[in-house]
Amino acid sequence: MAQLLSSSCSLTLSSRNKPCLKPFDHGSTSFSCKNSTSPFRRLFLKENKSRKSSVVIHATAVSTSREAPVQTSSGDPFKPKRVMVIGGDGYCGWATALHLSNKGYEVAIVDNLIRRLFDHQLGLDSLTPISSIQNRIQRWKSLTGKSIELYIGDICDFEFLSETFQSYEPDAVVHFGEQRSAPYSMIDRSRAVFTQQNNVIGTLNVLFAIKEFREQCHLVKLGTMGEYGTPNIDIEEGFITVTHNGRTDTLPYPKQASSFYHLSKVHDSHNIAFTCKAWGIRATDLNQGVVYGVTTDETAMHEELVNRFDYDGIFGTALNRFCVQAAVGHPLTVYGKGGQTRGYLDIRDTVQCVELAIANPANPGEFRVFNQFTEQFSVNQLANLITNAGEKLGLDVKAISVPNPRVEAEEHYYNAKHTKLVELGLKPHLLSDSLLDSLLNFAVQYKDRVDTKQIMPSVSWRKVGVKTKTVTN
Repeated sequence: MAQLLSSSCSLTLSSRNKPCLKPFDHGSTSFSCKNSTSPFRRLFLKENKSRKSSVVIHATAVSTSREAPVQTSSGDPFKPKRVMVIGGDGYCGWATALHLSNKGYEVAIVDNLIRRLFDHQLGLDSLTPISSIQNRIQRWKSLTGKSIELYIGDICDFEFLSETFQSYEPDAVVHFGEQRSAPYSMIDRSRAVFTQQNNVIGTLNVLFAIKEFREQCHLVKLGTMGEYGTPNIDIEEGFITVTHNGRTDTLPYPKQASSFYHLSKVHDSHNIAFTCKAWGIRATDLNQGVVYGVTTDETAMHEELVNRFDYDGIFGTALNRFCVQAAVGHPLTVYGKGGQTRGYLDIRDTVQCVELAIANPANPGEFRVFNQFTEQFSVNQLANLITNAGEKLGLDVKAISVPNPRVEAEEHYYNAKHTKLVELGLKPHLLSDSLLDSLLNFAVQYKDRVDTKQIMPSVSWRKVGVKTKTVTN
């Protein structure tokens, strides 16, 4: 796996004017190690200086039909939706790619598979066994008859991205393709730098690709509620109207990021807003809350479609972590006082929100911000919910307070607006007793795969240093 991931995509262009980048035939395709300057390659080479490799993959052209333009709900003429899901091998991306394919969209996944490399480097693993992306897509095709095209490469490599755009010609781009963990970005200097370079440059490349090759393409970008921080006023959806010294204006809502990861998302939002104004790009920024759950209608269809489920202190989210801790008899790890309050949503609502954003695109030049969550909980409230649900299943669940590795308010006001997606038709899956029972039973089913050494937090916001950290078990 590591050898595959060390390779940058190198594909030959035909003599015709249009690049001839071809999607993978899910067998093997050809990569060669070029002198790429992408942060993905630099991070890999930092830890694998002695490895050189190439991988051979056979690619075949896939013909796709083009029908007459149709009218979207916004009144803009668009071809039938061809959606490019960047980061489609990840937690949110995989579930979204299957959901959109199942809803009749033509889907292509673009991914450099680095999320799998992170597990390899840090000694982590998903609670659920996950198949290779090639096997996943093959299984989806065998079950549904629907094809998902696959492009493996790094979007920080603009040559790869531009060829992919010209080959696939997307009507919408769903951009999940970023390093998504705040703790990961705080491990050491190299991971902080990687996070910002990978996320900010990757998004910039996507914006330039849209401008150059698909100017009507709608960008649906995954942001985060963490951009806002925890202000002592209500959080609006992206913008706030302010009256100051007798004058009134509507301005972007103030950002108070709390990690190098969250800061990268703030930079993304600013860059997207600027390009909408300067270039007329249409974009929707989905400021997502904390996602929980693992199962969607599509991932439940076969074991090879199962999504990843992270429970460790670096990539695991609060509710998912608590479910696994309860399943193995580990005390629930409440950071500090436990009053930290955030917006949460089921992964089934993540895919629903993305679909709604695509079906109701922003206008050219419009930068929309939707706060994407369904309920608010404090960490203590989540711990109480898991404790009560666990007792009903015969589990002995206890919660303990552990020193907070983050720099954050542990008791604060929090009231965030989230009406725009509901107005578009979102039907939320709220956190019910039955869902908690399902999550706990799921964790119990796979508890033999839990590495208890990965449960406690190991990354400190205050102790992050310049020396690259390695994992020792």
